[in-house]
Amino acid sequence: MMDMDSVAGCRYLVIGDPVAHSRSPEMQNAGFSALGLGRPYGKLRVMTSELAAFAEYAAKHLSGFNITVPHKEHILPYLAGISETARLAGSVNTVCCRDGALYGDSTDGYGLEGALREAFGLTPEGMDLLFLGTGGAARATAFHLAARGVRSIFFVNRTPERAETLRQEVAAAFPALQTATAPLHDEEAVKSLLRRAQVVIQATSLGLKPGDPSPVPPERLACNPHLRCFDTIYQETPFLQGAAALGLPVSDGRAMLLYQGAKSLEIWTGRIAPLEAMRAALERSLQK
Repeated sequence: MMDMDSVAGCRYLVIGDPVAHSRSPEMQNAGFSALGLGRPYGKLRVMTSELAAFAEYAAKHLSGFNITVPHKEHILPYLAGISETARLAGSVNTVCCRDGALYGDSTDGYGLEGALREAFGLTPEGMDLLFLGTGGAARATAFHLAARGVRSIFFVNRTPERAETLRQEVAAAFPALQTATAPLHDEEAVKSLLRRAQVVIQATSLGLKPGDPSPVPPERLACNPHLRCFDTIYQETPFLQGAAALGLPVSDGRAMLLYQGAKSLEIWTGRIAPLEAMRAALERSLQK
C-alpha cells in the first residue's frame, strides 16, 4: 500500500519499487533549498498495481515527480504528453504536473552525457560507445547520445535478440550511426567490439547487490588499453574494480544521477540548478 502519510506536504517525489535506497531526496532538496524553495521533495514506494491511483493523486496534488525502476515505461499511458527525447527513449524519468495533467520527459541521457564529460573529458561528437546490457537505462541514454552525434554504438547483451532489436531501432532513427551487437557469451565478438570502443558503459543491474559478479570477466577489458569504463550504478562495483585493477580510467554513476537530477529540477522550476549544492548533498548521502 502507498504510504501517503509519509509524503504529506511534498510537492515533488521520486517513485519506484523499491525506492528506499534512492538518494534523490537529499540531492533535490539541497537544490530546492539553495533556490529558496524549501525542502518539498520526498520518496514513495509505488507498486505497479498502484500506478493508476498514484497518477490520479499526482495530477491533483503534486508539481512534479521522478520515476525509477520499474515504472519508467509503465507510466506512459497516464501521461497527457511526452517530449521528443522521451518518445525516442521509450521511457520517462521526469514528470511535470500542470493543470491536472501529467507531462513526461527523460533526463537520463543528459545525465550520462554530463557524467562522461566530467569523468573523461569526452563530448558526444564522434564518440564510440559500447553498452553492456540493453534495458531501460541503455535505451534511454543510447537514443540521447545518438541524437548528440556519437559515431558508433555497440550493444552487448546476454540475450542477443534484445540487443539486435534495440540496435535496429536506434539505427532506424539515426541512419548515419554505426551500430553492431555481440552476445555476451561470445568472447571474441565482445573483444572485437571492445577494441573499437572509447567508452564501455555498464548498464545492467549487476553490482547493486552484494555478491553480484561483473557482467564481463575483467580480463576481457584488457584487449583495449585506451578504454574508459563507466558504471551507471552509483557505487563501486566488481566491474569498476576489475577495470581499475587493469589501470583503466573508471567512473561510477553518481555524476549521472547528479546531472539527470539537475535537469529535472530545471524542467520543474525554470531556473538554473545549483549543481554544487546538489553534488555536496549527494556525496554526503552516499557516505552514510
